[in-house]
Amino acid sequence: MRRVEGEIARTRLDPDHQERFLSLRRALGVTSFGMNQIVLQPGQRGRIHRHARQEEVYLVLEGRLCLIVEGEESHVGEGELVRVAPSVRRQLVNRGPGRLVLLALGGAGEHQGRDGEAFASWTQAEGVNPQDLPLPADLHGDELAP
Repeated sequence: MRRVEGEIARTRLDPDHQERFLSLRRALGVTSFGMNQIVLQPGQRGRIHRHARQEEVYLVLEGRLCLIVEGEESHVGEGELVRVAPSVRRQLVNRGPGRLVLLALGGAGEHQGRDGEAFASWTQAEGVNPQDLPLPADLHGDELAP
């Protein structure tokens, strides 16, 4: 498969990484938003911080996040997401008995949605608005991986 440099990049989460903070954005070459893995062991906490322009979304992958916002605590469980506005001070804390693993996504500026094109086949050169193209048929049983 021929690929132009920079079209596709891969990385993986590494909950056993020695550092609390692992930049996934850099590993992938993402330039339009931040993406970081954060791992806090029991009793660890991050700095109280806020951003000038960047809003953040935290997705809890493992454990339970104690999120302190302007001094008020709330809890975010596995599979839950929470968004924090830019100017709001926040602190990430692990009060639990096990490690906390979360994905932090951050971005600034207006989201540019609906800029996609959809194609009915790989040979089609011109795309259409995705909402104008029906979803393809599901795979048949013989097309599924063993």
